[in-house]
Amino acid sequence: MDRLVLPLPGWWRQLLSSQRREVQRVIGEVMATRGMMPLLMKARNGGQWTIEERRELLIHLRRIAHLSPYLIVLLLPGSILILPAYAWWLDRRRLRRLD
Repeated sequence: MDRLVLPLPGWWRQLLSSQRREVQRVIGEVMATRGMMPLLMKARNGGQWTIEERRELLIHLRRIAHLSPYLIVLLLPGSILILPAYAWWLDRRRLRRLD
């Protein structure tokens, strides 16, 4: 039996593309903070941070701070249902298009 595949409405496609874009952004930010744990453990293990390492640590912490709204939403009950709407709301390019 052949299944009839209907095209998605335009608003739904826009919502899905916005969600994919935000997912890629979050993944990119998380991947960029990969070197943070060894850097944090250096002080814990008795080492001293250099000025450059302190700068790098601040950069990592700022990256995490920008992701905190995503992390809070993921902890809420039913958050998977509102994630696409949240991704659309956070879409910064949408705001630039209105200007």
